[in-house]
Amino acid sequence: MRSVVLVRHAKAESFAASDHDRRLTERGRQDAAELGRRLRALGVSPDLVYVSSARRAQQTWDGVRAAAGWDVSAHTDRGLYGADEESVLELLRVTEDVVGTVAVVGHNPTMGMLAHGLDDGHGPASSELAGGFPTATAAVLEHDGGWADLGPASSRLRLFEVGRA
Repeated sequence: MRSVVLVRHAKAESFAASDHDRRLTERGRQDAAELGRRLRALGVSPDLVYVSSARRAQQTWDGVRAAAGWDVSAHTDRGLYGADEESVLELLRVTEDVVGTVAVVGHNPTMGMLAHGLDDGHGPASSELAGGFPTATAAVLEHDGGWADLGPASSRLRLFEVGRA
């Protein structure tokens, strides 16, 4: 069984010198930490992590990782900043099968659309996904197959956690 953890960055400031440079707000930092604590309590722990190069995604990862107590390095992927769900799916599909859990910290609408697309609709948290994919949210999907087989409705949404401090 493999797991995909899709994380939308936490609440960011509305304006900055560029969209890429937007930082987390105080609430965003608190929510990222809360999401990390919840994921730790639920036993979620990634083996491999990809994070968008956007400042708000990097700061979200830092907050989640610290609060979850995860000792895993993240790979910054500049392509995740503007990626669509198919691009993220391709990144996941080339993962080596020895990896059990991959986390991706990125942006909406991509994270929400990918979670919807991968979900088979029969998981315990599938109904929660219908309400949207707010900031500081993680969708944990389980996939019973190799990474190369990941595709539409191939996974079950096990957890849907919204980090709110």
